[in-house]
Amino acid sequence: MAVDFSNAVKTDEGVQVNGVVMQQIVEQCEGCERIKEFEGGKYCGSYPQPAVKWKLGSCNFATHTKSAPAKGKAKVNPLKASKRAAKGR
Repeated sequence: MAVDFSNAVKTDEGVQVNGVVMQQIVEQCEGCERIKEFEGGKYCGSYPQPAVKWKLGSCNFATHTKSAPAKGKAKVNPLKASKRAAKGR
């Protein structure tokens, strides 16, 4: 869901869109395709507080970052593995 900045209003707290205050992007957001510009500021078109998304790691909305592939093998249920082996798969 992308934010439409056509009815946005600039306030002291930030840009207000449909009652939600949008905060400016953080440095990690640079390069993302979801960035929207409004009155000289850059804002995320998907999330009102971009700094919160980057606090615990990578933002799940970021289009410019790739998630790391899972390391190691997937866990296999031993009961299912033994049944597959018995069937000859």
